[in-house]
Amino acid sequence: MNLAKVIVDVPTMQTNEPYTYLVPDELNDKLQKGMRVIVPFGNGGRKIQGIVWDIDNNGTFDGELKEISGLLDLDPVLNTELLDMSKWMAEKTYSFQISCILTMLPSVMRAKYEKQLVLNDSSEIDDDILAIFGDDNVVDFDVDEYPACVLKKIIQYRKENKLSVEYNVSDGAKAKKIYAIKPSLTTEQANEELTKVRKNSKNLIKILDFIINHNDKEIAQRKLVHDFDIPEAAIKSAVDKGWFTRFLQEEYRNPYQGKVGTNKPLKLNDDQQSAVDRISAATKRDQDTVFLLEGVTGSGKTEVYLQSIQKALELGKTALMLVPEISLTPQMVKRVKGRFGNRVAMLHSGLSNGEKYDEWRRVNNGEADVVVGARSAIFAPLDNIGIIIMDEEHEASYKQDDSPRYHTRDVAKWRASFHNCPLVLGSATPSLESRARATKGVYQLIKLPHRINNQALPEVRVIDMKEEVKNSGQEDFSSELLSAINNRLQKHEQIVLMLNRRGYSSFVMCRSCGFVLHCPNCDISLTLHMDSRTMKCHYCGHEEPIPNKCKNCGSKKIRYYGTGTQKVQEKLQSLVPNARILRMDVDTTRRKGSHERILQKFGNDEADILLGTQMIAKGLDFPNVTLVGVLNADTSLDLPDFRSSERTFNLLTQVSGRAGRAEKKGLVYIQTFNPDHYAIRLAQRQDYELFYRKEMNVRHQTNYPPYYFTVKISASDVNEAKAAAKMYEIAKILKAKLSDQAIMLGPSPSSILKLKNKYYYQIIIKYKNEPNMKPCLEYILNHYQKDAQKGLYVNIDPDPLNFM
Repeated sequence: MNLAKVIVDVPTMQTNEPYTYLVPDELNDKLQKGMRVIVPFGNGGRKIQGIVWDIDNNGTFDGELKEISGLLDLDPVLNTELLDMSKWMAEKTYSFQISCILTMLPSVMRAKYEKQLVLNDSSEIDDDILAIFGDDNVVDFDVDEYPACVLKKIIQYRKENKLSVEYNVSDGAKAKKIYAIKPSLTTEQANEELTKVRKNSKNLIKILDFIINHNDKEIAQRKLVHDFDIPEAAIKSAVDKGWFTRFLQEEYRNPYQGKVGTNKPLKLNDDQQSAVDRISAATKRDQDTVFLLEGVTGSGKTEVYLQSIQKALELGKTALMLVPEISLTPQMVKRVKGRFGNRVAMLHSGLSNGEKYDEWRRVNNGEADVVVGARSAIFAPLDNIGIIIMDEEHEASYKQDDSPRYHTRDVAKWRASFHNCPLVLGSATPSLESRARATKGVYQLIKLPHRINNQALPEVRVIDMKEEVKNSGQEDFSSELLSAINNRLQKHEQIVLMLNRRGYSSFVMCRSCGFVLHCPNCDISLTLHMDSRTMKCHYCGHEEPIPNKCKNCGSKKIRYYGTGTQKVQEKLQSLVPNARILRMDVDTTRRKGSHERILQKFGNDEADILLGTQMIAKGLDFPNVTLVGVLNADTSLDLPDFRSSERTFNLLTQVSGRAGRAEKKGLVYIQTFNPDHYAIRLAQRQDYELFYRKEMNVRHQTNYPPYYFTVKISASDVNEAKAAAKMYEIAKILKAKLSDQAIMLGPSPSSILKLKNKYYYQIIIKYKNEPNMKPCLEYILNHYQKDAQKGLYVNIDPDPLNFM
């Protein structure tokens, strides 16, 4: 028998074990691994989708088998590499393989969609297939509607490129079609028609001249209009006369068309050249070496990336470059696109569904050999990868919050091993885990200790805001920072100010009874937004009007506490009324392209001050920025998380690096209520080496990564008692199965107990060598699935980046 092993998508009870199905005769020579199929499942025979994991053409099976009902694809959507990776990911992240597979597919393949069958070439096609189309070239395509004999012909014609299938997402994103024109006359016929046309019919003469000179050429109708100055009405007339054949032609969407100039390789300094040589040697030798590229801000890491990619392309290989949040780093995008042009495909959330679909298809069709993107771009269907690069490898956004909870760095290492290519992890402030591996020789450390223009790192001054508040009552701008702002404005130099809190104020409190307005769905206070005159929850999106009296006691003594970017912008504008201020936070960058527009205005010197949240801390390179101010350095330092010092140091070092990147000297002010904290003091000195040693000592004493592995297990339910009870039940299992060497923290409520109307309880496990850990977690994963049907969810997060 011809048998297929299929991984099915059953949301309520998933499994990593594939189910065996009988392959019907009409699909015997058509079915391939990596195709999505429709299969009957369960006693009711309901139809669900699955993906073909394996095919056995000489299989045996005792008992009755259900048949595959139909195909969702005429070509595989996952290659062998990605199928193998999905199995590894499921084991690594304690998730289900179907979840990993759906994560790898582009959204157009994962979302609800409709399929259309497209007639590309009607010659030598059976009448029963032509009858499907009638007078159209495109029809809706549902495999359930066709008998097996017809489906078999469709598959064959698809192989011959006479037919194609388009996947259209439910919101309307689909392959873009434009009108194209092809001459129907021979040169001799066109010359004959030319003798019949009146001399004052200028447009018809232009058309016939075009046919004579471009007889075999297909051309987009709009190009014919613009390049040859032929009106659309004249083209329609020529089509009616039979001179032209007009048809629909696919055109890729290009989100960067006309926006990117070209740039040439820069001369490298000795440190950069050494880095490129070492990386390129590994590419040439097919070595899956992991390099940690540690370079100070402004040391030219991007140029090292670009020239290393160029070396891989010269060897006929492809390249994959990852950035933490591509929409926040448009300058990086422009440099890569400017260097490699149309060879580059972008894969990130800043594109529309249609643009993402087209960019993925360009990669899948081999039309792009360089991919740049955020976290999910790690799954780009590239072949023969010669180099993988992760810029700002320390960033938390590389970790997926939802199942499967993978870290991009782990997936990148897997792919580098599969393709025998180097992986480059770049950062000015590497994660402690990566630096520890480099210290032990697991990674190869490459340092770029100097800025490329030999300019000194900016001077950093720490302002004690306790003294400032005591002396002047000022909470947002110290006198020193305000004086420096005015000084730079007089010199026509630019300023970057960071406050890591959006909105107008942190919370609203009644001064009579102390009541704070909380979100009804989450265990967190609402934030005031004056632009929309609403109170908003930054977790679930709940909004309500600003109160004019206390909901608890009825008092009208309502006061706004704390500060946000919106409030700071208003205050700053009153302090420096002539300054042109741009604000960049989640509220001002909701629309597509808004990040780029704001940064373009700032880069064009249309603003003096860029005020924003941490999204302005990285990836910005503006030569006229000479002053950076951090208005409150304690935001991330106060979080109840063992990585809070590392995050604070990284953020302050990164944002400080935005100052003095060209010829003009840079100055940085860090305002803080904790001026003596080692993370702040060492960020002031920009001394990563000393911070690394200090923080590693703290981690060693407290048994945290990288000295220990960690796992977070959480339970959530709309009923708090049920979530807590489930966690205590799991705690008993863990105590029974794990050794005394494992350290268990909890069960305890999560730092934010209630989110989106669900209560969260958690357990943290710290361990070094625990042979029972994997089987124990796999048991929990499978055993507690049944609770999901009742609304109680148990999740496992290996190596969590935070415990909140």
